[in-house]
Amino acid sequence: MRATYRQICFVLSVLAVLTVGLGAAWAQSGGTWTLQEENDRIANTDRHYTNGTRLGWVSDAKGEGDNALIRDTLQFLYPLANVRKGRIGFALGHNIYTPENTEATAAIGNDRPYAGWLYAAASLHSETEAVRPTVNWRQLDTVELQLGVVGPAALGKQVQNTYHELIGVETSKGWSNQLDNESGVAVIMERKWRHRPMPVMGLQMDAIPHLGASLGNIYTALNGGATIRFGQNLAVDFGPPLIRPSLSGLGAVDPVDGFAWYGFAGIDGRAVARNIFLDGNTFADSQSVGREVLVADFIAGVVAVYGNYRIAFTHVMRTREFEGQREGDRFGAIAISARF
Repeated sequence: MRATYRQICFVLSVLAVLTVGLGAAWAQSGGTWTLQEENDRIANTDRHYTNGTRLGWVSDAKGEGDNALIRDTLQFLYPLANVRKGRIGFALGHNIYTPENTEATAAIGNDRPYAGWLYAAASLHSETEAVRPTVNWRQLDTVELQLGVVGPAALGKQVQNTYHELIGVETSKGWSNQLDNESGVAVIMERKWRHRPMPVMGLQMDAIPHLGASLGNIYTALNGGATIRFGQNLAVDFGPPLIRPSLSGLGAVDPVDGFAWYGFAGIDGRAVARNIFLDGNTFADSQSVGREVLVADFIAGVVAVYGNYRIAFTHVMRTREFEGQREGDRFGAIAISARF
């Protein structure tokens, strides 16, 4: 269970690359910073996907010469569109997973294992108009490469239990049974179509269908679904940002004069071929549970944008992810974005 020298060096290397990327981002003008927090306590539960935190930056549209190596790498992974000329993004994220019973010290055979996931990400996002004038939609292509580590080196135990001690909540007792250390990679590819808003009662309504795929030892799946929005100035973004594998919009915020807002509801259905947080370690024996192949997220919430600032509140309901799971999960999400 102890982190090996190679794994620790891998994590430090990833964080060093991220630091350089975010430092370069900070030095540039025209980008959006987003802080995301997802937690089951927001939805008054305490189980399974229990916390996710992500700090990210997405640029305004840039040319091919900016960050050429990263752009070429991500373009190779996603050849379906010219993403080199789109926005580039960097992020640091941390997820925590636990069984429902966090009082037991022994492994619980019929519940998901403890796990932490610490990762850095680089992404590209390319927006294009419809080729035919009669088709009123705007297309967004996204590719994201995540590199990180699962296991004790991800510091899930330390983050969760230290926070619980600070707020006076019982700590989780079974972290000695968490997944072993394993380097992780995930490639996320997605295409969205944002239809031109329709006027409804003096406001606007639009639909954003999407198709995507994820590939890697962390998560491998095909997904698809749609989001419906109702409000004003809907062209400000592509929906609220959420932490994958949830249905996620673009982290960037386009500037708006005055105020924009919308309520939204959406669904993302996934056919899951691998989920390390259920299937267990790839190259070592570890606790695991039988994974459900078909999983869906139902989301609803509100977004408000004023000038260069956005705040989004989302409630997520997720169907059962593994065999024997007592009921589906739910969690809340808050995302705060600021464009500089």
